[in-house]
Amino acid sequence: MTPDCSCDEFAALNRGLSRRGLFRGVAGTTAALTTTTAIGGAFMSTSYAATSSAPAVLVVLSMRGAVDGMSLVVPHADPVYYAARPRIAVPSARLVAKDAFFGLHPDLAPLLPWWNAGSMAAVHATGLPAPNRSHFAAIEEVEDADPGSAERVGWLNRLIGRDAEQDPLQAVQFGDSVLPAALLGPEPAVAVDRVESMKLAGADRWDTNGRRPRSMATMWADAPGPLGAGARSAMRAIADFAPVRDSSATPANGAVYPDGDLGESLASAARTIRGDIGAEVITIDTGSWDHHVDLGTLEWGQLQRMTKELAAALAAFLTDLGPLMAKVTVVTLSEFGRRTKENANYGLDHGYGNVMFLLGAGVVGGYHGRWPGLVNTVDGDLLVTTDYRSVLSEVVVNRLGASSAQVFPGFQPEPVGVVRAT
Repeated sequence: MTPDCSCDEFAALNRGLSRRGLFRGVAGTTAALTTTTAIGGAFMSTSYAATSSAPAVLVVLSMRGAVDGMSLVVPHADPVYYAARPRIAVPSARLVAKDAFFGLHPDLAPLLPWWNAGSMAAVHATGLPAPNRSHFAAIEEVEDADPGSAERVGWLNRLIGRDAEQDPLQAVQFGDSVLPAALLGPEPAVAVDRVESMKLAGADRWDTNGRRPRSMATMWADAPGPLGAGARSAMRAIADFAPVRDSSATPANGAVYPDGDLGESLASAARTIRGDIGAEVITIDTGSWDHHVDLGTLEWGQLQRMTKELAAALAAFLTDLGPLMAKVTVVTLSEFGRRTKENANYGLDHGYGNVMFLLGAGVVGGYHGRWPGLVNTVDGDLLVTTDYRSVLSEVVVNRLGASSAQVFPGFQPEPVGVVRAT
């Protein structure tokens, strides 16, 4: 459920006028494999490696609505932070994982085992190379990651397109029938809302003789054109997904996911990775972090509630995977950050720079990034000192063996030092 954020643009986006309407035209360029609807406000997408088992897995968690990174990773040593937010600043004494300059929001405490083990990092003051305060435009710019290009190809589609394979399961979305912009492009894609939905409609317990699959196979076997090819690809994808669909839905290692869309999507992601069918990239969308109103304090408000859910869901995911996390890297993204100065509604308006979290395999734990210093003005933003593509470049190069130039055309990444080479 999307709370009232007093932002007409993001409210439209969450009503589905928006992200679906915005991307419907380009979604038609992918294979006709989409099948289902959303898990509320959370969406999960999966792309599959060409091999039967992916040696490394990238999980991209998109925090839709532009989360306030300065509430999640607090610059407690910058005096402007407290001067600009007299009612909603997180008290320094309540921070966890505190060093001389930064500290984590206390509701991220469930993630401390991974932070203390050095497998969780935060890169502050990241974002687009130029400010963009439109949700629509910024999401597309972040996920396209190829400014100036007329092609509508997302960076994850370029990532999975680095080989010659055209496997029907090379790109799969859980949670929505419309692919995120990051996965749009020439590589085929499948969309489902959850693991159990990846099946042929009508091939159920009443179809005891398998007549439905046989009739579909016969009908589409020689159908010409992209529709016929898409139908055949869909049926192959459904068959190849069986190891995940037939696996246990019970989380491993005693993991307990919180109720809600995010927990459900991350549980599906863990199940897909455990199914070992070659899933190489999984994306999950979670919203709505557009807190113009009632961002609140540590005692009340939308941010503390959503931060608790985020931390609990990620902790469950990491616990669920156990030793399998040795090959999984999680990255968080948001389209932009929030303004430095609080508004009259215990909230924060659209800003610029933000924080990115990384967890899991290859991550160099701790705080990263160059702090630009804050200014206490109405329009004061956290400036960007690290292009978000530099962070993603380290992930795709060091963890997935991809070419940064291929995934992010025309971009020269700067070293961040947050992901070590394998």
